[in-house]
Amino acid sequence: MTATERLWSADDVAEFLGVPVATLYQWRCRRIGPRGRRIGKHLRYMPDDVLAWVREQI
Repeated sequence: MTATERLWSADDVAEFLGVPVATLYQWRCRRIGPRGRRIGKHLRYMPDDVLAWVREQI
């Protein structure tokens, strides 16, 4: 990831995956979804991590 790429919010990831945000949070609690990180009080995802997780599911 380059410095100019932005991190994705939970809303961004949910839209990309076509799932509700609540599903994304459930996956996070169960540790089965894409890896997210807390930046202060915000949950953020690196696009490369989300894409790698999608590839693992196929």
